[in-house]
Amino acid sequence: MDINYELYKVFYYVAKTLSFSDASKQLFISQSAVSQSIKSLETKLGQSLFIRSTKKVKLTPEGEVLFKHIEPAINLIVRGETQVLDAGTLGGGQLRIGASDTICRYFLVPYLKDFHTQFPNVHIRVSNQISSKCVDLLENGQVDLIITNYPNPRINSLANVRKVKEFKDVFIANSRYAYLKDKPLSLEDLLGYPLLMLDKCSMTSEFLHSLFQQKQLDLVPEIELSSNDLLIDLARIGLGIAFIPDFCLPENDPDLFTISTTETLPARHLVVAHDNKVPMSEAAKYFIDNL
Repeated sequence: MDINYELYKVFYYVAKTLSFSDASKQLFISQSAVSQSIKSLETKLGQSLFIRSTKKVKLTPEGEVLFKHIEPAINLIVRGETQVLDAGTLGGGQLRIGASDTICRYFLVPYLKDFHTQFPNVHIRVSNQISSKCVDLLENGQVDLIITNYPNPRINSLANVRKVKEFKDVFIANSRYAYLKDKPLSLEDLLGYPLLMLDKCSMTSEFLHSLFQQKQLDLVPEIELSSNDLLIDLARIGLGIAFIPDFCLPENDPDLFTISTTETLPARHLVVAHDNKVPMSEAAKYFIDNL
């Protein structure tokens, strides 16, 4: 259909902000112009895209479908403009990264520091999301690359996935459980203790639950949180046994120790992934090679 790109652009901003007035401010056009553009687009498509009320704007089911396609398209256009303006150099532009809080803090910081030292004029933008949500950021064109835990079933469809670090997960506790220092526990034994772990939406939680399910064991944690830092803090004060990646383990911490398991826990990896269908900026290429 011969529909002006500007109409889709207006639709994108209204759908993103769910506000005609906010969209008009971001587009630097009048609110009436925004309304006319949306009405024109709805007429051309023969569908209502928004449910309008005095208090708020909401997408119709048809509008939600259209937004899922328009959002990555707009992001790709912006990304292309940025790369053309950068003219293939590392003298400016931006590097957009998706990663979890844990990976940012315990793995990425030195690489970000090195990159910024080498190329201070390249703007670094990090979007913090859990690993599964990072894949959404990549698919929608909102980031250039993601660093995520692996295995991660969401990234199997991505062509470019490179392993950058191997790690193992460990169970940690404080002196309250000192009698377990030289006593390896089975996964079944661990069920007799209060277990602290990440919430179910995380890849780490999914990984641990699968280990217990393989032994036909029902894992019911005492506490589920969204932060490994909080898990470490709670283990330090004796609220239970925490399950964390080993690269998060504080070095020479006098209050914590690692509990051995009779089963060998499989290693996992940190991987960097990017969309093979989208040209990469020089900044993204350099950062990935450095990883």
